[in-house]
Amino acid sequence: MASKIQKPGVMAKLATFRGLAQRFAFVSLFLLAFALMMLGKAENVVVERARAGIADIAAPILDALSRPVATVSDFITQTGEMMHLREENMRLREENGRLRAWHGVATHLAAENEALRNLLNYVPPARGGFISARVVGDGGGPFVRSALINSGARDGVAKGLAALNEEGLVGRVTDVGQRSARILLLTDFNSKIPVMLETSRDRAILAGDNSAQPQLSFLPPNSRPKAGERVVTSGHGGLLPAGLPVGVVLGMRDGQMRVQPFVNWDRLEYIRIVDFGPIPAPEASAADAPVIIERPALKPAPQVVAPVAPSAVASSTGDVADSEDEDGVPPPAETLPSLPPTSGGPRQ
Repeated sequence: MASKIQKPGVMAKLATFRGLAQRFAFVSLFLLAFALMMLGKAENVVVERARAGIADIAAPILDALSRPVATVSDFITQTGEMMHLREENMRLREENGRLRAWHGVATHLAAENEALRNLLNYVPPARGGFISARVVGDGGGPFVRSALINSGARDGVAKGLAALNEEGLVGRVTDVGQRSARILLLTDFNSKIPVMLETSRDRAILAGDNSAQPQLSFLPPNSRPKAGERVVTSGHGGLLPAGLPVGVVLGMRDGQMRVQPFVNWDRLEYIRIVDFGPIPAPEASAADAPVIIERPALKPAPQVVAPVAPSAVASSTGDVADSEDEDGVPPPAETLPSLPPTSGGPRQ
């Protein structure tokens, strides 16, 4: 009889507890989410080291899991490309013909540029060292648009280094562990890159907004960007070197000047982490001794120069030789053959 009396009492307590949990569940989850968000935004050493340590543990696991998926994806892609080999072959033949004509012009301009540099005693910027890393994860951390790579501090990766692929600028390194690092992509809301328009030389800030097409901010009042104009890094602020390809101007979208990056974010697999050398500290003045921000040295980038035979140059310039002046100056740009579209073009 006593057990029968105790059971209703226990059930009543459980029902009361369940009611309280349901009543305050939303508030509790909201407070927990807010606390986690503040913890992720905190820029203290403890949180950063913990985040880097977790990334170091997850990177080898993600790398092992992503390899079979990447192999299957590559097989499907190659099977689809086999069906269009004939059209691709014809397109490449036409592109090769146009590039042969441009090869002669480029050889002439390269020699002329070298002579002018020697005349002006021009000091070219140092070539950067680089390492190649594989993308093993994306998203996570305090950033929405980011990528996790399988190289870290032990390989020479450091904060602030530029991340590129064969198409253009991908982003920059923000978090570094011993065996992994996180890349902040150009499209992330926290990304702000100093850029300039390649033709007009107008400077601006490329600001990400978590969309596939970042916006150009702080353009000069009289600037009139043209659709299709290339956007490159300006090198201001010492964040990134000048001249790195970023994308092309799309035009006004939703009241903002938009840029289409060269990088295809859906096929981001391998990234080069490039160290362009020491950067002068911005607080250093002319009266003070120069202050240099030291960075770990990466392997030097190979300088590969293909020898050009005179006969090859003569045959390749056959299409444009007739339009050159007697002093060897190349024809105006409007008379040259049009450049073929390349893999670094805008992604729709």
